[in-house]
Amino acid sequence: MSTPQPFFRWRPHPWHGLEAGPKSPEVVMAYIEITPFDTIKYEIDKATGYLRVDRPQRGAATPPTLYGFIPRTYCGRRVAALSAPGVERADGDPLDICVLSERAITRSDIVLNARVIGGIQMIDNHEADDKIVAILDNDQVWDRVRELNELPPALLERLTHYFSTYKLVPGSPNKVSLAGSYAREHAERVIVASQEDYAEVYGETPPTLRF
Repeated sequence: MSTPQPFFRWRPHPWHGLEAGPKSPEVVMAYIEITPFDTIKYEIDKATGYLRVDRPQRGAATPPTLYGFIPRTYCGRRVAALSAPGVERADGDPLDICVLSERAITRSDIVLNARVIGGIQMIDNHEADDKIVAILDNDQVWDRVRELNELPPALLERLTHYFSTYKLVPGSPNKVSLAGSYAREHAERVIVASQEDYAEVYGETPPTLRF
């Protein structure tokens, strides 16, 4: 008689109850909050784990990729230390991730495996707010992409334009700036740093990392 596959009797909290996966930081589990088709900004409710309506997107642009976070990560002092010169703190949220998929994924509140290829160094109101960039694992079109600079330049331009303008309020100064992008190796360092920050804040050991 075969042993039944283990399962969660109750749904785990997407931030604290899931893991980044055994292949992290090269391939990570991502929880998706927003799709490229959403005109509403959805965000995980940190207390309950439900997806909350945060706000309508102010401008006409929508996120060019799937957007969410890596479970059991926290952007604290270690993530801030890897950010741009002069940044002294991070935003205290789970580490954000943008996931490219050739096939349209039209719903959020899902999990998927994503292969890390780089990241964008974003500063939001003087806080480190990095965006990891990844490819849907086993994507049939983007599967050969291993580094951020292997993407078509237009895709990276869309990402950087979105994040540099999505909080812009006409007549007010822009509090968001982009300090550039970085390659896969640095992105993996940021992921490990965020897992160590999580362990420090929440008192849990991050999943085993395989390099």
